[in-house]
Amino acid sequence: MNQLISASNYKGVLYAMVTAFLWGFLPIFLKVALQDIDPISIVWFRFSFAFLVLFIYYLISDRKQLKIIKRPPLMLIIAAIALGVNYIGFLKGLNYTSPSNAQIIIQSGPILLALMGVILFKERLNIKQMAGFGIAGIGLFLFYRNQLQTFIHDTNAFNLGFFWVELAAVTWVLYAILQKKLVQKYPAQLLNMVLYGIPALIYMPMADFSAFQGLDFKTWAIVVFLGVNTLVAYGSIALAFKYTEAYKVSIIVTLNPIITLISMSVLTYLQVSWIQPESMTIYSLIGAILVIGGAVTAVFFSREKKKTIAVQKEVSK
Repeated sequence: MNQLISASNYKGVLYAMVTAFLWGFLPIFLKVALQDIDPISIVWFRFSFAFLVLFIYYLISDRKQLKIIKRPPLMLIIAAIALGVNYIGFLKGLNYTSPSNAQIIIQSGPILLALMGVILFKERLNIKQMAGFGIAGIGLFLFYRNQLQTFIHDTNAFNLGFFWVELAAVTWVLYAILQKKLVQKYPAQLLNMVLYGIPALIYMPMADFSAFQGLDFKTWAIVVFLGVNTLVAYGSIALAFKYTEAYKVSIIVTLNPIITLISMSVLTYLQVSWIQPESMTIYSLIGAILVIGGAVTAVFFSREKKKTIAVQKEVSK
């Protein structure tokens, strides 16, 4: 029995690492794609690609499940709209700032989610969790203040980027809260299919289909990767919650900015021409470490392990 639990836990951690890995590289590929395609068209393609794959899967394997498309729950519609705003907010923010900046700023999402646990789900706020909030708040202020100085010639662009990424973080929290409730009643991948399909329909009239004409192989490979990233990352995190405790999954996923920071540092050092190099001071790095560390602390102590195991059981139904 213990061996089965250990194997299940290992699978959950592995799936969470896949999500963290994909989300760590995501902003870099998005930044490159923005050189050829506008934000709305990229978001539309990502949602459409992921929806079609899941739709075909259920069409072949369990067609009866597709009835949810005809009459989706109101809560699911709201969650889908929130996820759609999250995608466009993050991408627009990324358009004004750098991948590492966007990844650090978006960490306010897990922190806000932990706060919502206290407010909405009546989870008890403890001293360690409060310390995590404080550390993350100080880190975000330090990071913002010092990175703003590196954008001294275009502070408006950085502030716009900060606003859009924060909007993405807030709407992600709304999506996550509703998803947490919905997953107790519906299969996670079935929910994901609708969560992708509704934003795809919303953004379709605004997408520039001509932007995809004449793309070279490299750009098409990047665009397809973005679609696969959406499908696999969200599918993996759903499976991660099924096989291991929620707090472990949250901590692993919250560490994904480290992948972005290291990758961008390497690309800047190599002086590649296909992405703009980043400029980050020692104080910005300290701020980034504090944000990530504070977010991990807040998530880890946001609820007792018994509660997270209960959530895990509900997700696995």
